[in-house]
Amino acid sequence: MEKAKKTKSIYYKFLGKTYIKTDSVVGAAFILPAVVLGAIFVIAPMVVSLSYAFTDANLLKLNEVGWAGLRQFKKAFTDRFMWNAFKNTMIFVVKVVPLQLLAALGLALILNTKIRGNTFFRWAFFCPVMLSLAVTSFLWMNLLNPEEGLINALLKVFHIPPQPFLESPKQAMNVIVVISAWQGAGYQMLIFLSGLKNIPPELYEAAGVDGAGSGTKFFRITLPSILPTFSFVLVTMLIGAFRLMTQPMIMTQGGPTDSTMTMSYYIYQQGIKYRDVGYSSAIALLYTLFMSTVALTLRKVTDQKD
Repeated sequence: MEKAKKTKSIYYKFLGKTYIKTDSVVGAAFILPAVVLGAIFVIAPMVVSLSYAFTDANLLKLNEVGWAGLRQFKKAFTDRFMWNAFKNTMIFVVKVVPLQLLAALGLALILNTKIRGNTFFRWAFFCPVMLSLAVTSFLWMNLLNPEEGLINALLKVFHIPPQPFLESPKQAMNVIVVISAWQGAGYQMLIFLSGLKNIPPELYEAAGVDGAGSGTKFFRITLPSILPTFSFVLVTMLIGAFRLMTQPMIMTQGGPTDSTMTMSYYIYQQGIKYRDVGYSSAIALLYTLFMSTVALTLRKVTDQKD
């Protein structure tokens, strides 16, 4: 009887499930630092930003905050500069997501085969991911320099006139798209590669016996098998594309003629450069709601539970 009571005392129930007390205490101790840091540096700033969205808060006069109601949101909907930044962001998303997705999947398919130097190529393709966006941006700025850059020097060899690249309103965004896809594809490649490794080889062997070709195997076996991975990569890639800021900030400062001004960079400028914290918070709230809606809708569309 005493042993039964002792055994019962080490368990407890929560929301209909039974847990071991000692395991729960150890688990709580491990996640407590992350929870505290997340509350201080993520949740608290989000709550403060949400409250500032309804005020006329100025970064230099935060002790003189006045209630503004919906005025900041009305201003956002009539701000042509914000709409231009939104348009540029959508252009970037539409271009970079398919490009980066195809590049990552293609590299993963290549590395999933038994080729010589597989480990080296896997490291080489992932190497750009390990570089910070700031370092990558400065590196490409030097390579794309219209007068002294290596890219124009190579073009000259093939008798192609030098290109303005980042100094051209027509080329700047496309250049940032290519650089962003190059820099991020290695990370998604590893995720795709892990999904490909989990596909049973017996499926391909059976398909080969039935006379299926490479294309049939890809569309009938590979793609359906990695669809959950594909959905995860697509959503995370989309959210990352919506948050583009570092490359335009360093490489073009939003120019030339605001052709690379993005929503994240515009929000940053309004809050930090122009000190209008209330307005930047309002735009950030609207943009967050838009991104969340797109991500949740896409996740629902690509859900394969049925």
